[in-house]
Amino acid sequence: MDHRGRYDRVDDMGIRSHMAFDERRYVVEIPHSMKYQMGSCGIAGAINVNGEKIPGSMIETMITTMAERENGLGAGFVCYGLFPDHTDEYCLQFLFDDDDARREVEEFMKDWVEVEWDEKVYTSTNFIRIAPPFPLVRRYFALPKRKSVQFWMQGLDDDDYIVRMVMLINAKIKGAFCVSSGKNMAVFKGSGYARDIAKFYDIFRYSGEMWLSHSRFPTNSPGWWAGAHPISILDWSVCHNGEITSYGVNKKYVEMFGYNCALLTDSETITYLWDLLVRRHGLPVEAAAFSMAPQYYSEIERMGSQERELATRLRMTYKEAFLNGPFSILVGRGDPITMIALADRKKLRPMVVGRADDDSEFYVASEECAIKAVNKDTSTWTPKAGNPVVIKAGEGLVRTGLEPPFQGVV
Repeated sequence: MDHRGRYDRVDDMGIRSHMAFDERRYVVEIPHSMKYQMGSCGIAGAINVNGEKIPGSMIETMITTMAERENGLGAGFVCYGLFPDHTDEYCLQFLFDDDDARREVEEFMKDWVEVEWDEKVYTSTNFIRIAPPFPLVRRYFALPKRKSVQFWMQGLDDDDYIVRMVMLINAKIKGAFCVSSGKNMAVFKGSGYARDIAKFYDIFRYSGEMWLSHSRFPTNSPGWWAGAHPISILDWSVCHNGEITSYGVNKKYVEMFGYNCALLTDSETITYLWDLLVRRHGLPVEAAAFSMAPQYYSEIERMGSQERELATRLRMTYKEAFLNGPFSILVGRGDPITMIALADRKKLRPMVVGRADDDSEFYVASEECAIKAVNKDTSTWTPKAGNPVVIKAGEGLVRTGLEPPFQGVV
C-alpha cells in the first residue's frame, strides 16, 4: 500500500492498477446501526424514440421515488443525445483526485488523442449531504491520433483504440478514472444518495433523448465515486440491481480480451461483456442476452431445431459469459440510441416496463411507482425472465421481453 492509501497489483498483462477504495475521498462508511446490507438498489430509465429531449428532472423524479432502495453508498445518471455539437467526438469524462492527476492524464493523452475541446464539468456542493473532499470532474472531446505509434502498431480501430487508452489510464494513473468514453453521452455519478448526486452535478441543466439511473445499496463491493453506477465503456452503460456470483469467472473471461477490471464491482464485467459480445463479436442483442441469461437445457430441448442448435452453441461458446445470481440490468447504447432491459433467468430482481399512450416514450424501473410518478397515463408490463426488452430511437419498441428468445434472429 502506498502513502496515499492505495493498493497496487500487477495483472497478467503487466498492467499495474490501483485500488482506491481505502482512499478517504472515495469511501463511504456503512452506518454503524446497519447489521447487514440488503440487495436492493434501484434502476430507472426513460427514452424518447422520436428524438425529443427528456429533462434531467424526469429521471431524478423516477429514481428518487424509490428512495427506500438506496442507503447513500452510491448513485448515478447517464444521458444520451447530450452533445449535438460534438456527435463525432469521444466524450472522455474523468474524476480526478487533484490537479496533479489531471495534468498527468492530459500529458498521457497527448500521445493518443487530439483534444478538440475540454471543459470543467459543473458541480455544486450546496445543499447536499455528501462529505468532502470532492473529486474534480472534467470532460474532453477527442479524436484518435491516427498517426500515433499506438494506433498503427496495434492495428486497432477507433473504438478499440479508445478502450485501450481508457484501460491504461484507469490502471496506471493514480487519482484519475475515466467514467465514460462514448460519443454524445456522459455519466454523472458518485458516492451519495441519488437526490444529492443529482444536485452535485445539477443534472436539471441537462436534457437528452435517453436517461438511465441507479441508486445503490452495494451488496459485496465498496461504495466509492468511480465504482458507482452507471458503469460505462464507449457508448455502453449499465445500471445493475443484484449480485453476480459468477464474478470471478466473468472477470477472467473479459480480461482474456484485454479489458482491465479496476472499479471493484461485479457490474463492471457486465458492461465489458456487452461490448465484447455485441460490438466485437457481432452477436445480435438477443443472442448476447441469451448468452448472459441462458435458458435451462431442459427448456432448450423443447425448442425448434434451429433455435435449439443456436441456444446450444451459445451456451457452449459463451459459458464464461453466463451471469449467475440475481440481477436486473438496464443497458444503454448509442448510434442508434438504444435501451435494453434484462432480468436473470429466474427473475429474482424486479423490473417493470412502461409505454406512453402515444408510443413516444418508454420507461423501465424497478417499481411501477417510479414510472407513474412521471407519467400516470402509461400501460405497464413485466418482461419474462432472461428475455430482453429492446427500445430504439427512431424505431420504438423492438422487443417487449415477452417473445420467444430468438424471434427475428433465426
